[in-house]
Amino acid sequence: MATMTLINAINHAMRVEMERDKNVVVMGEDVGVNGGVFRATADLYQTFGEKRSFDTPLAESAIIGTAIGLASQGFRPVPEIQFAGFVYECMDQISTQAARLRMRSGGRFNVPITIRVPYGGGVKTPEMHSDSLEALFLHSPGVKVVMPSNPYDAKGLLISAIRDDDPVIFYEPMKLYRSVKAEVPEEDYTVPLGKAHVVKEGTDVTLIAYGAMVPLCEKAAAQAEKERGIQVEVIDLRTISPFDLDTIISSVEKTHRAVVVHEAAQTGGVGAELSARIHEEAILSLEAPVVRVTGFDTPYPLTAIEDEWLPTVDRVCAGIYKTLDF
Repeated sequence: MATMTLINAINHAMRVEMERDKNVVVMGEDVGVNGGVFRATADLYQTFGEKRSFDTPLAESAIIGTAIGLASQGFRPVPEIQFAGFVYECMDQISTQAARLRMRSGGRFNVPITIRVPYGGGVKTPEMHSDSLEALFLHSPGVKVVMPSNPYDAKGLLISAIRDDDPVIFYEPMKLYRSVKAEVPEEDYTVPLGKAHVVKEGTDVTLIAYGAMVPLCEKAAAQAEKERGIQVEVIDLRTISPFDLDTIISSVEKTHRAVVVHEAAQTGGVGAELSARIHEEAILSLEAPVVRVTGFDTPYPLTAIEDEWLPTVDRVCAGIYKTLDF
């Protein structure tokens, strides 16, 4: 075991897979010689050479288009989109090419491509860098969407994503890159896609989150328990497409209340889909409507006011109390 930050764990996962499979290649803007803007790919170029870890032009559509071509010919590319807001430039390549090629070809071609995307607020980035756009791909059948919240999961989920035969969007919370550390096995291991993790058991309300909102929800759970004398269950989705509905419903049937937390805008977000599914599958178990605590329905704000826009411990607690007091 080694103590790793989230960024270390991501780098280690790519290194493990590049050593195991010669068809794994890393590509993107500045990921080669410089090791990426966050140094997520540090030393991969020096270890595996320019044919396995290489820089690309500043053109997201070209990066993903090239990766799809490589994937269809037996490679397992791991392209990086430097920041989440840049993904609009390659939406066509992801949603109408990568997501559909296996179906369109009658199974003749797979697209084992893992698209790494740093995302999220709280780090004072320029415009178009901190957006949380995961819901775009929740609505794109054929693409899996993974969002880890800690170093252990990040390594295991990324290895699983690289080995998956379908396209995966792997969203990495920038706020957690170096702010969290955990014991991570140095050897090869996987965390299954599509399986949520119950971070904390509880009996009175279920908190559902992913990515950087998971540690926030753990803090909110502790505060709510101190203030109200309740027991809060915290679920880390880990994968939002497909999400683990069985774990969610099992929890709601026990606690009878649910609060969904994410930093993306509220309308049409992951919280809306989860709320709908919970009401469809477990309405007779609910003692209150599902509550959403999210970002607001505006473009991501300027850095001076982003702390007012993002969910906070107090906002999550207010959501918990709203469902308790219904």
